[in-house]
Amino acid sequence: MYRIGQLAKLANVTVDTIRFYEKQQMMEHEIRTEGGFRLYSDSDLQRLKFIRFGRQLGFGLDAIRELLSIRVDPAHHTCEESKAIVQARLHEVNIMIEELQNVQRSLQRLSDACCGTAHSSDCCSILQALEKGTEPRPEALHGQH
Repeated sequence: MYRIGQLAKLANVTVDTIRFYEKQQMMEHEIRTEGGFRLYSDSDLQRLKFIRFGRQLGFGLDAIRELLSIRVDPAHHTCEESKAIVQARLHEVNIMIEELQNVQRSLQRLSDACCGTAHSSDCCSILQALEKGTEPRPEALHGQH
């Protein structure tokens, strides 16, 4: 059995994180010492690691709750349910990647448009593009500051 501080250290989270998950009813602390300290089992540690890894993958609390309920009661659930949750998150991540690639291309065009020399920034193409709210025109990529 572990006290909350030990559990936190083993799961690489803070005590406040554990308390937060308890308030979210994702973890319980049914066992206490005579002095009133919460005690946690290996099963609680496994559950906390499950939640933590789910959060690292970007799952929301509701999705993690669903996955936990599937894990806790596998006889009444299918792999199809778990996969649907993962596929939804994967779809979100693919959209984010596409958006980041668009940002990357725009930043590359801004960088390419600037000569990058030590002259005055009065006519800096990056600053001008940001002021206009548009990317530099292709002809501005050659010869302008």
